[in-house]
Amino acid sequence: MTRHSECDYCIIGEVSKLSTRAEQRKAELRQEIIDTAFTCFAEKGYHDTAIADIAGRLGIGHGTFYRYFTNKRDIIDHVIDNLAARIIAALGTENAPDAATTLVEYRAQIDRIGTALTEILLADRRVAQLLLFHATGIDDELTQRLYRLLDTADALTAGYLEHGVELGYLRTDLDTVNTARAVTGMLLGGIVYALRTPAPADVAGLNQAIRHLLIDGVRKT
Repeated sequence: MTRHSECDYCIIGEVSKLSTRAEQRKAELRQEIIDTAFTCFAEKGYHDTAIADIAGRLGIGHGTFYRYFTNKRDIIDHVIDNLAARIIAALGTENAPDAATTLVEYRAQIDRIGTALTEILLADRRVAQLLLFHATGIDDELTQRLYRLLDTADALTAGYLEHGVELGYLRTDLDTVNTARAVTGMLLGGIVYALRTPAPADVAGLNQAIRHLLIDGVRKT
């Protein structure tokens, strides 16, 4: 059996700290590359932005960039993956499709989800602008990926509505599939409006109106 001296444990601890700091720095540099890339995309457009533009503004070499991303398209995939993961996390536990059992709980759930999604989707307006207005012009693969994300949003929303119908607090004649599609359209419209208006009160008012429709428009009377 191997015995470690107190000095050995000190060395192990220091190595662990160095490893943790190195991982933190890698994560920080990855985020710096993403932020810089989106700044360049906003200024020059995606197609006119070269890896050299991103690396030069950061003061790093091409080799450093390629240790983190395969190409600039890979950056967008990473951002979408991160966005999707945050949205999925926001829809867990008390916000899951089958969590609400009454109209009161459903109303509170809609408020929580609306607040969380607004914060996630508008955390970086450059990301929202790129995905909503420019991504479909980058390539067909990305276009199809975004369409699949919308299909997933429709399916998730339909799950919330179907659960409400089943438990009796939403209308029994509700067309859950098409209502879910309409909800996705409202949410996208809300994001577009939020991107073009600087007035928080106006955005909050629109969000509140959407939430009312998601409740009063579908609740059982």
